[in-house]
Amino acid sequence: MTEKDRRTDIAPALRTAAGRFGTPLYVTDATALHDAVEELRAAFPDPWIRQYSVKANDVAAIVARLGSAGLGANVVSRGEWSVARRAGIANARITLEGVGKTDADLRAAVRAAAIGDPLRWVAIESAGEAATLAEIARRARTSLDVLLRLNPAVEPETQPGLAVGAGSSKFGLADDELAGAIEAGGGADGPLRWRGIHLHVGSQLGAVDAWRDAVRRALALGALLGGGLPGFDTLDIGGGFPVPGAGDVAPRPERFARELPALLEAVPADRRPSRLAVEPGRFLVARAGWLVARVLHVRDRGGRMAVLDAGMTELIRPALYGARHAIVALTSLGRPANAAAATDDQVDVHGPICESTDELGWHALPPLRRGDLVAVGHAGAYGASLASTYNGRPRPPQVILETDGRLTLARRRGSTGSLG
Repeated sequence: MTEKDRRTDIAPALRTAAGRFGTPLYVTDATALHDAVEELRAAFPDPWIRQYSVKANDVAAIVARLGSAGLGANVVSRGEWSVARRAGIANARITLEGVGKTDADLRAAVRAAAIGDPLRWVAIESAGEAATLAEIARRARTSLDVLLRLNPAVEPETQPGLAVGAGSSKFGLADDELAGAIEAGGGADGPLRWRGIHLHVGSQLGAVDAWRDAVRRALALGALLGGGLPGFDTLDIGGGFPVPGAGDVAPRPERFARELPALLEAVPADRRPSRLAVEPGRFLVARAGWLVARVLHVRDRGGRMAVLDAGMTELIRPALYGARHAIVALTSLGRPANAAAATDDQVDVHGPICESTDELGWHALPPLRRGDLVAVGHAGAYGASLASTYNGRPRPPQVILETDGRLTLARRRGSTGSLG
């Protein structure tokens, strides 16, 4: 089923969800979630370690669905770690990464190791972080597995705000900083067990070229460092697989996977990583998510303008870095509309927040009036996890559209206090 066909198919369910749970609300299509998991599994089959990057959507019910489908959890804080545990994912399937790990985060990782329930690994971002983690581990008289996050200094084919693998970004260690981080962490005989290299080039990658170069560099550095580090056997290639918009062409996960055999063959067999991991976020959840909203105002501002009851508090990406999300009408002038139907009449769509940047762009929509319903597509990634309660707005409910058509309430709407 094409994405356009799926939009048409679930339009009645989105209207029903709005009637039952109110707007704005997030709806996750379990069928689309399953399809994304299966596509990832086909591209990176066992024994690949497949981790879900929780920052893309940190709703525990969504994390649990992905966990039950065999994915572990990649987290960047104790908060995300707690979500993963509430979702039923064991520490042995959780990896702690991220540029913002605090001493408290590191102490929690050490405590878990000390009681015999360690995380799968912790990824190190700097020599200072390695030294801190090693000192905490020494005091606790324990050890734990770590990876070194490499900044590959490439130019990812994506917008600047998503190019975390660029040499100027704040993320990871430059290639000439890796040895210093190992030394700061106690070297080969310290409390940190050096297991390999972690890599993340960027999000929404439009081509494989920079990613290929980054993986090649990580493999070469891994082969070099591994000579003096027993057990240095892992390469985590991160995520970044794109979710194209309507009409866009972008490489699928299989296209990235196709590059790997030749890259691995170029490394001597005894220095080749025996454990490979991948950790997408957006690819798994973006297309499964819909933000359903109701029209509040229709105005003439030199062209049609519609103001919705959902905006940057529910989906900040358009205001944050100009992301574009398709919007389809679920009703037109109070009557059901075909969610896949298009019109040449362009509408300037805005959210309800008291900020002029709360814009969702121009979209081809049929005639609208107050009370009509629209759905914002590809809202499953970085919608709920980046949402806020600015302007005193309650957190929207989370609803799952099950594969059999049932609607399951996964998280209730937030409270507006004593006003109800």
